[in-house]
Amino acid sequence: MTIRRFTRRCAVVTGGGDGIGRAMARRFAAEGAGVIVAEFDRDSGESAAEEFRAGGGEARFVATDVTDKAQVNAMMDEAVRVFGGVDILVNNAYRGQGVARFENKSDDLFETALAMNLYAAKWTMQAALPHMKAQGWGRVINIASLNGVNAHIGSAEYNASKEALRALTRTAAREWAGWGITCNLICPAAMSAATRRMVEAQPAMIAAIEAANPMGRMGDPDADIAGVAAFLASDDARYLTGNTLFADGGGHINGVAWAPDLGE
Repeated sequence: MTIRRFTRRCAVVTGGGDGIGRAMARRFAAEGAGVIVAEFDRDSGESAAEEFRAGGGEARFVATDVTDKAQVNAMMDEAVRVFGGVDILVNNAYRGQGVARFENKSDDLFETALAMNLYAAKWTMQAALPHMKAQGWGRVINIASLNGVNAHIGSAEYNASKEALRALTRTAAREWAGWGITCNLICPAAMSAATRRMVEAQPAMIAAIEAANPMGRMGDPDADIAGVAAFLASDDARYLTGNTLFADGGGHINGVAWAPDLGE
């Protein structure tokens, strides 16, 4: 029987239409939360919300480009309008921009990555704060990355923006702790949509990553990641804030065999 820990809670999940985001949103819906699926891709966002409703949950798709502050704020306003507030906030949305050497990364790439991974979280967190502060309870879960922690090659803009997100989250954790708001991060390693694309492009590298993983495999978004997010959003994690949880099968312990071919 599914535990319903989030009845009468509202969970906003950016990038909730696919992969890890969809798995987390699915878990929140199954445990009783009203879920806002904030998604750039209309087809996946609508199908996710429909799936959750068909399973007996409450869900609303809101088309959102997280690089656009006006759209982010409108999405957060919709969450308040539909569900009365924001209790759980998951910043997960990201659209991959490919791998290339650092010296070939343009300013535009960096600006887009910062908008998706740093500013979008800043905007959602600022919008959620008044509601969380007023009720003395809130959960912010931001999705970081082993790419930034381990400085993986080929993704300088992604690495930098994810590490900036970690600093932002830890700062908010320090400032908001007295209001009953926790802010934590997950560094996941799972077979998401982005990982599937990398498997197709770099099969040998993915095989090496799995071979080096202490558990010998990539994680599953539902079975291995969604539960971590649900834990962080629950009252069981009320004394845990400012932390980065590595949900990666131990892949961070000895580093990850991330070595895509970048050419010359």
